[in-house]
This record gives sequence, structure tokens and C-alpha cells, in this order.
Amino acid sequence: MDLTTNYLGLTLKNPVVPSASPLSKNLDTAKRLEDAGASALVMYSLFEEEVRHDDDLLDEYFFHQDIGHLEASSYRPLPDDHPSAIDRYIEQIHKLKDSLEIPIVASLNGVTAGGWTEHAQELQIAGADALELNIYHVSADIGETGKQVEKRYIEVLKAIKEKVTIPVVVKLSPHFSSVANMVHKLEEAGADGVALFNRFYQPGIDLDTLEVTRELSLSTSADALLSMRWIAILYNQVKLTLAATGGIHTSDDAMRLLLAGADVTHLCAALLQNGPGYVAGILSGMERWMELYEYESVNQLKGSVCRDHASDPSAYERANYIEMLKQY
Repeated sequence: MDLTTNYLGLTLKNPVVPSASPLSKNLDTAKRLEDAGASALVMYSLFEEEVRHDDDLLDEYFFHQDIGHLEASSYRPLPDDHPSAIDRYIEQIHKLKDSLEIPIVASLNGVTAGGWTEHAQELQIAGADALELNIYHVSADIGETGKQVEKRYIEVLKAIKEKVTIPVVVKLSPHFSSVANMVHKLEEAGADGVALFNRFYQPGIDLDTLEVTRELSLSTSADALLSMRWIAILYNQVKLTLAATGGIHTSDDAMRLLLAGADVTHLCAALLQNGPGYVAGILSGMERWMELYEYESVNQLKGSVCRDHASDPSAYERANYIEMLKQY
């Protein structure tokens, strides 16, 4: 079977790519992902707040702290002895590039352009093959319009595209008035791909303390249906890479996304639950399905059940909703 696919202009040996997760923080785990068949690796995210905190802390400690004695001040450690978040991230890129043969995608998680342009350049110089922008923005300001939210995404993308030459993929949430139009705008602004969809973790409330709590709920296969619908709608309407993320747990999940038109399928929760070796099982299941239905390559089947090619294109839109309620 020919499982090769194109991702952001890169030719990958198959469409299975581990997405941003703690698994990439450990070199041995990353190597196990590659050995199991992962065709590329998206690194854990570098958070805007983490970089800002480190920068402010180091600036205050090294340059604005009054020790009270001139001679004592000369014994303060040098900033180079205390690597920042961006320094540690770059060091991990170097380690991954030295140890792995598959492409490495760096991940930036933030909401503003700010210093991200400089950081993006640093990640490119460090050897990242591509860059994923995970723009996590919760529009809590009642005065902020949908147009302003979209503008924020476009501005961040444009600022970074002016500074780097490596491919850039934007990881989107499904919370846009028009997902299709937003993807089109990102393509016009220079995005090389989009990853659909980012899965936001929702807070909870502790009923005993009345404090807001962190709630971790991993995805299930049902979550992949949202990505499948929009990728099927977007296929043939845009030219950029379509990456499916969120809820891909089985080879069947992956095949549905490819049939809808995805170029790659990202795995996260499935790997956290089952370990790096789970990639091999996904690939084996994909090959078995392709053999059963006599497909010779991923390119042959990709997009064959997108909205334009489906026997009932309306099933991707309102018709599915109506028929589901009628038949329940």
C-alpha cells in the first residue's frame, strides 16, 4: 500500500502524525513514536504566557533587583545560566532533530502577535520543519465582535509569515460564524494549512469550595465527526493542507477523515491512553481496510466522499440533522 501524503508541502510516508502533547517532551518517547510509524511529530506547545513570565522574571532578577551592595551585585549569576522557556524549547528541537528522521513541527500557543514573530524565527533557525499556530482565544469581552476576533487571527498569521519561510499551519476552533470563510481568509493571508479542530478544555465548579476547577476530559471518536464534516465541505474549495485533529482513536476514524479529504490525521488522546506503539496498530488497520476495498494509495481514496463527491451532498449540511431527528 502507498500511504504517502502531502502535509504543508512535505511528503510524509503516511498520514498519521502525533499532535502537540507531552509525549514530545521525552526524547525516548518521541523515538518510540517514530519507530511505531509516525510520519512527523508536532511538538508540545510553547505558551505565550510562559515566555512572558520567564522574560519578566529574568529581567526583574538580573537587571532591576537592588541587592544593596555594589560588590555583592557583581556576584549575581549571568542570564545565560538560567535558560528561559524559549531556550528550553529550542534545545528540545535540537535534540529531536538530532535523534529523529521525521519532520518536526514546532507549536506556538498564544493570542497576540507581539514577540511571537521573533520566537517564530528562532524556531525556524533551530531546525523546525514547520510551525503550528495554536491561537487559543476566548472572546469574553461583550464588546468584541466576530470580525475583530477573526482579525486577531489574521494579524498573528501575517506577522509570522513575514518573518519565516517554513510552512505555517493554523489550528482552529470550530467557534466561528462561518468556518469555511475563515479558512478561506487564512489561506488568502498566507496559511499553508489548517488543523481542524482545536479542542478547548472547559472549566468546572467545585460545589464544596465554589472554586473554578480544571476539568480534563479526553476526546472520544464521536469528536472526530465535527472535523470530518468540515473537511468534507472544504475539500475542493481550498488548496491548503487540511489536517484533522480531535477524536481520532481508531483506524476507522482515520479512514473516515481521509475519505472526507484530510491530508493527515493527528493523534493525541489515543496515544496518551495507549502509548506510542499504538501508532503501528492504526497503520495496520488502515492498510487492512485499503486492501479489503482495493485501494492502492491514500491519494486514490482521499476526498472520495467529500461533499462534492458524496452520493447525497446535503447529508453534510442540514439534511443530516433533519433525518437524524426523524429516525430517532
